[in-house]
Formats: sequence, C-alpha cells, structure tokens
Amino acid sequence: MSARMMSLTEELVARCFRVVEDSGPDPNAAHLDDADYEAMLDALEVELPAAEPLWLFGYGSLIWKPEIDHVEERVAVARGWHRSFCMNMTRWRGTRESPGLMMALDRGGQCKGVAFRLSDGDRRQQLNKLLRREVTLKPTSYHPRLLSLASGSGPFRALGFVINRKGTTYTGVLSEGEVVRRLATSCGHWGSGADYLYNTVRNLEARGIHDAHLWRLQQLVAARIAVS
Repeated sequence: MSARMMSLTEELVARCFRVVEDSGPDPNAAHLDDADYEAMLDALEVELPAAEPLWLFGYGSLIWKPEIDHVEERVAVARGWHRSFCMNMTRWRGTRESPGLMMALDRGGQCKGVAFRLSDGDRRQQLNKLLRREVTLKPTSYHPRLLSLASGSGPFRALGFVINRKGTTYTGVLSEGEVVRRLATSCGHWGSGADYLYNTVRNLEARGIHDAHLWRLQQLVAARIAVS
C-alpha cells in the first residue's frame, strides 16, 4: 500500500451510503439482442488471432472487482486514452432523481491501469460473457476496442471498453465542481459515487499507480462530504 494518506476515508464514504431500491432497466431504452452480440463477437474474432493471448484492460472498478477468471495481471499504460467521469448513471450508483457518474476511457492523454490475461478456455464464450456484462444499450455506452498497451514486459494488446460519445449515457466534459458534487451526493443500489472513487484510488495506489487527477478528486470529494 502506498504511504500516501487518502483524504477520503471509509468513515466519510459511509456517510454517503443509503438504501436504494433498484429501479430496474429503463423501460424506454433500447437493448442489444442476441444478433447484436453475435455480430460483435464475429468482429472481435477477426481482430484477435487465436494464437494471441486474450487480455482485458482495467482502469476502474475492474481492478478491484474483476469478476472474471484470469491467470495473470500486469500494470500497463494505454496511450491516447484517459480516465474520465463521463458516464451518466441513473441506476447502479445513482438514480433518475440524483444521477451519479462512473468512469470510462475517453480520447486523449494516457491511462495507467491493470491488464488481466484470461485463461485459454473457450474464447468466444469468455468474450460473450464480457460483452453482455459491459455493453447492454443501443446505442451502446461503450465500444469494445483493442488497445495497444506498454508495460515493463513489453508491448501487447488488450481488449478495452471505451466511451461511445454518441451513446445516451455520455455526459460530455463536466466541470470539476459538478463531478465532485455528483460523486459526493449520488448513491444507487450498488453503492455511492464516493465508494466507487475510494475503492478505485485505493486499489490503484496499492499497485503503485498514482493518478494525480483522481487523487485531487478524492481530496475534493472528502472535503465536500465533511461539511455536508
């Protein structure tokens, strides 16, 4: 664990928790069907040779809640992409009345995260599971994309989920104040925005990854919660 002391503590995060009933899927949203997933799988299989290991790039909650079977993890950098709180959440970590935010990879800059190598089992089955978990709406919030990564072990490629700027959940660029306000006040049935930020920063630091932007956000969110 890094020697840095986070301003955002478990005690402050606990203040943000409240019991929220899951509102369920948006009845007005269009969802992907089996044919959509099959088409995405076909496209990925063309790009991902069977002889090449299957890696998945994690930049946020995937790092501390992978929920995937993997056999190796590696700290790596994706250049040309950065973490951004640019995904509107009216479920999971927010509500329709008080929308939250989650991170996605957006264009520009660079992002240091953790790549997970999946087992050499049924690749299509593993990809299908990932796609159905990460991509649900039409138009999709994420685009599955192969990213070129740099690491201490050399360059390699990994599947990443980047924001679809034409998707219904894309917020565009928000002010720092608005990001802080939402993270400090939003909560859904999965937990609060503060909890999401806390766990992401804590687990990045534990792997020696210091994201200066997220570090500043956790300080500002902590200060906002402390006076609320």
